[in-house]
Amino acid sequence: MKILKNIFLFCCTFFLLQSCIVSDKPNIAFFSGDNDFENARFTSFNVPLFLAKPYIKRALREDGESEAAINMVKKVSKIKVMTVENGSQKLFNDYTNYLNSNHYEDWATIKHNGDNVNIRVKQNGDRIKNMLISVNSKKEMAFVEIKGNFSADDISRMINSFEDR
Repeated sequence: MKILKNIFLFCCTFFLLQSCIVSDKPNIAFFSGDNDFENARFTSFNVPLFLAKPYIKRALREDGESEAAINMVKKVSKIKVMTVENGSQKLFNDYTNYLNSNHYEDWATIKHNGDNVNIRVKQNGDRIKNMLISVNSKKEMAFVEIKGNFSADDISRMINSFEDR
């Protein structure tokens, strides 16, 4: 019976941790299609929030962050991270067109030292369901997809808490 219990626990652990696996295949919808991305190399992983949330909240508390930042972490349900090496500007432009055609709103574009950071959101009424953060430099790109259920006020409160410092 003890062996069966251990096998069951191992299988459950393996199932829960499979989202932690780093892959060389894209994990964001646009990049998962049959498009030819001209020598682009992808690295992607899903952040296992059931493991990460307690550590993130504790780190925020230890750093003296506001409750607004900690409450934002509670509202996040899924995070995907993907990096692209040898990506082209055409790839990034096609991605931007894809987001526009799928009703993502451009919230912010930040340019710093030749890098562009774009923040786009997909809303359902006043609730934000998806937030996509993309960083585009000359040959490398990074994409973060955050799914959750939060509002513009939640984001504003979090930003204001950082500005007050």
